[in-house]
Amino acid sequence: MNEELELTERRHVSSLMAPTGGSAMEEQEDVNSPQSSSFSILKMLEAAAVRRAVNITPYYDRQEGWNRSITEAARTNRGRQIQPGEQKQEFNKRPAKIGRRSLSRSVSQSSTESFSSAPSDSDSADDEVSPREKMQKNSKGGSDFCIKNIKQAEFGRREIEIAEQEMVALMTLRKRARSEKPLAGAKIVGCTHITSQTAVLMETLAALGAQCRWAACNIYSTQNAVAAALAERGFPVFAWKGESEDDFWWCIDRCVSLDGWQANLVLDDGGDLTHCIYKKYPNVFKYIKGIVEESVTGVHRLYQLSKAGKLCVPAMNVNDSVTKQKFDNLYCCRESILDGLKRTTDVMFGGKQVVVCGYGEVGKGCCAALKALGSIVYVTEIDPICALQACMDGFRVVKLSQVIRHVDIVITCTGNKNVVGREYLDRMKNGCIVCNMGHSNTEIDVASLHTPELTWEHVRPQVDHVIWPDGKKIILLAEGRLLNLSCSTVPTFVLSITATTQALALIELYNATEGRYKQDVYLLPKKMDEYVASLHLPAFDAHLTELTDEQAKYLNLNKNGPFKPNYYRY
Repeated sequence: MNEELELTERRHVSSLMAPTGGSAMEEQEDVNSPQSSSFSILKMLEAAAVRRAVNITPYYDRQEGWNRSITEAARTNRGRQIQPGEQKQEFNKRPAKIGRRSLSRSVSQSSTESFSSAPSDSDSADDEVSPREKMQKNSKGGSDFCIKNIKQAEFGRREIEIAEQEMVALMTLRKRARSEKPLAGAKIVGCTHITSQTAVLMETLAALGAQCRWAACNIYSTQNAVAAALAERGFPVFAWKGESEDDFWWCIDRCVSLDGWQANLVLDDGGDLTHCIYKKYPNVFKYIKGIVEESVTGVHRLYQLSKAGKLCVPAMNVNDSVTKQKFDNLYCCRESILDGLKRTTDVMFGGKQVVVCGYGEVGKGCCAALKALGSIVYVTEIDPICALQACMDGFRVVKLSQVIRHVDIVITCTGNKNVVGREYLDRMKNGCIVCNMGHSNTEIDVASLHTPELTWEHVRPQVDHVIWPDGKKIILLAEGRLLNLSCSTVPTFVLSITATTQALALIELYNATEGRYKQDVYLLPKKMDEYVASLHLPAFDAHLTELTDEQAKYLNLNKNGPFKPNYYRY
């Protein structure tokens, strides 16, 4: 039977090659003759089929990429003739089962890793061992760190080098101030997202004379390879992706409580480090010259302490500086909201109904991005001014209760507590995506979902199904924590603006004369905001117009700035 099918196929190919002037049967050549053109075509087809069979399940090598299987197949088959019956034999050698996830799912999952070139260690046996139980050393024998895997340092260094290319202002600041060492003697304890951009900031602070100890402000945002690269360079880093709550506070404690090392500056993102020092190590504040805070949540906590008369040191509110608000909060979120949602859910935005809770700078960025891709966007707001801005920008301002039953995506970005409570979660439609773009993990009432009647189903990293008894499920991202840094990455150039602002704020507090700043919360001086912006203009080949003496006198301005009063709203 097989021989008859094979002969039929050969006759079909031969008929295609027959001259058009006569009968195919009359002029048919011997297809079995090695000299015939049909024989050559058959050999070509069979060889192509074998190549397809060999490469049907490409093997992804983390260092060499997807083409390794093709390369190996070519190397294996080079120099030998492929036999006609070899296709079936070769196919049978292939594994019948690729794995639990399909190839497309594996590709999507890999894209959610915080670093692209470093190898994923999600399947390694080391995952069973907590980093707290490992004894690791860098190449110089140092062990004052706790990270996932020091062997990833080389990959992390490449990530940092890529970030340096985009963080032009920070690199310029490093070069200009390296000889002056404005932070000589400074001992900075930091709690921020540990990413390649933060690594550039830390290495800049070190180049300016500071010593640093660092922990992560988010249990999901740490890039393990970057943490390894920092540890290899001698930075005491205590962080890894996927920490538990207990790990989180343990890491912060390790940064603060080292014998013989006393911090004198704090760089915080969210206020957790400040809170830890205030609760457990209040005596440390005797030596602290100041706190630099960059998030809405952390700044809110500082103002609460100040109002209660419990703020022991000066604090710089970087979050409300112009360069942070207008660039990091707006432009960064405008790009990263889509990246985070795409990587985790592969959702298409066109025609989707989305409600964005909060129309501050973060909310504005999210709404603009979603609208540009064809989403129907609703906004909730408590502030009439922000609500009016949303209306003028073409968005319908509603109460969450009005739209919660039919929206496809819910995004919080208010910095508040229980914005999406259990009553709203119960009323959501099946398949609704729920995520948070604010710093704090309190905006979505995730705790209310940990009840016996609800089932949690882990889908992929930072993606969970929460299933109700009737079968309805919602898709919860990053367990309600910050979406973009937990599930994707953020634009490096924008983070250069924020990091430069943080560095200047630290320099300002450290070098301020005694009594210049009291125990209160301050905004970054306007002149520094303008300086940060000016450092980034050369990247766009932008050229500022200079005021004439007459124009400066007319506006009552210094020709070199500041150009706007503190009350000006950009």
